[in-house]
Amino acid sequence: MTNPMPNTDIRCLAMTSDICGEGCVWHPLQNAIFWTDINRGLLHRLDIGSGAVETWSFDQPVTAVALTNRVELLVLVLGGRIALWDTRTHQETDILFRLPEWPAVRCNDARVDPAGVLWFGTMQNNVRSDGTTMNVTEWIGALYSLSASGEVKHWHSGFGISNTFAWSPDGETMYFADTLANTIYRSHFDPIQSGLQGREFFFRDFERGLPDGSAMDAEGYLWNCRYGGSCIVRIAPDGTITRIIDTPVTNPTTCTFVADDKGTLVFTSAGNATLHGGPSESLFVFESGVQGLPITPFAL
Repeated sequence: MTNPMPNTDIRCLAMTSDICGEGCVWHPLQNAIFWTDINRGLLHRLDIGSGAVETWSFDQPVTAVALTNRVELLVLVLGGRIALWDTRTHQETDILFRLPEWPAVRCNDARVDPAGVLWFGTMQNNVRSDGTTMNVTEWIGALYSLSASGEVKHWHSGFGISNTFAWSPDGETMYFADTLANTIYRSHFDPIQSGLQGREFFFRDFERGLPDGSAMDAEGYLWNCRYGGSCIVRIAPDGTITRIIDTPVTNPTTCTFVADDKGTLVFTSAGNATLHGGPSESLFVFESGVQGLPITPFAL
């Protein structure tokens, strides 16, 4: 196995006491990081230049954030709906989708494919009304896609926790995960028609934690946050590990690249268990040395 890299300089960007920090995305035109706290129903925004953090509250868990091709609008994925949210007025402007199974089932991770279509997963709702967490006991998660026209397509069922959505640089391979199964899958993908064909094992049964959110670099390597494993792994297209980044938190949850010459990678965390007395429940950053794959916005 590839050895861990203990000397990576990981810095804390924000202390927001998140119960389950998630959904981070870099907004290039605002030079800001948006991320969520699922359990408290919060959306955060960090201004990279000033370091200032703003926070907004919602009536449901907020699970993921996606850019759109309109600079002022974001896609917010909540427990039972997917909405457009205006970064100027701080209001929801349109509901794109409502999950019929909510609140027994909730949305989870989400990303936009090369054609501008949103892909999102669902899972048994594990967030109580008071924000505390329940165990996931039912394998009722599914995989969906959503276009701006409102067309929803169902692709797979039977997931424990549907997680990780990423595409190869040529757009012809899609990666997605089931956290509870400790498995990342890959499928052939049509980047023009947003079509998914087949499914095969890509990376499974790694002993350090479970697969949570991921980001793709420009070389086609997947950076996967390992919940419970205190690390982020860089996985080659052939499924081998090329780097292991030890983190100061037990539960790194998802990551996003910032477009700079240092390969800056930002990641979120969940829970308050830490290693070596480091900061907890925060947003973190380190320099990966590898350029990230540009993020495709949701095509309105």
